Amino acid sequence: MKNKWLQLTLRILRRSIFSLGFLFLFLIIFAFTRVPYDVHRWLGLHNSKYEFTPDYIVFLGGSGMPSESNLMRLYYVSRLASQFPDARIIIAHPIDTVVISLMREELLTNDVDSSRIMIEKEGTNTREQALQLSSLENGILQKGMLLVTSPENMYRTIRTFRKAGFAKVGGQSAFENAMFVDLTYNHKRIGGKKYVPDVSGNMSLRYTFWNYFKLEVTCIREFTAIFYYKMNGWI
Repeated sequence: MKNKWLQLTLRILRRSIFSLGFLFLFLIIFAFTRVPYDVHRWLGLHNSKYEFTPDYIVFLGGSGMPSESNLMRLYYVSRLASQFPDARIIIAHPIDTVVISLMREELLTNDVDSSRIMIEKEGTNTREQALQLSSLENGILQKGMLLVTSPENMYRTIRTFRKAGFAKVGGQSAFENAMFVDLTYNHKRIGGKKYVPDVSGNMSLRYTFWNYFKLEVTCIREFTAIFYYKMNGWI
């Protein structure tokens, strides 16, 4: 009996290692293609278009301050605040007085009037934030809501807000702007060793592969979250 359990455990372990190895190989292969970029962009743009003038611009935060994701989102919020001067700004972020204060200061630095800024600090995930905002004031479910979040979160966020009852929802994903700079260098001139591979002119290997590999992990995590939200009936 003991040997049977041992054999079963070893069989499961071997299959698990094989499956993980296959997955890792799959990720490496696709990191050399543009598939991760296209999937990430789809998550950020699909179903987020809007043709209304927003009543509210909603900043959805979930990390510290300063941080790359929050600063990117605040940058877009500031631009949208200028584009839609009558819209109110909602900072939706879990309770953290210091972080929320820094976010507000960032908006003020970018010429957003303080009287336009509202704070919603009860929600700790997208579902809870949507529910909290739905009860913020009477009639808000019929108002135009323009959501600002990271691209990988936008598809799930849009669907979550619509499921919570909001009638007019659009999104602005906080995409990074590409840097069009020649990053090649002379391997020999800066002291590169002869026995070390010269990748000075290979942008795909130096940057694109690793950026796309990170995007794959980001997208896998997000699709897992989408599945979880779907199972709970939140989207």
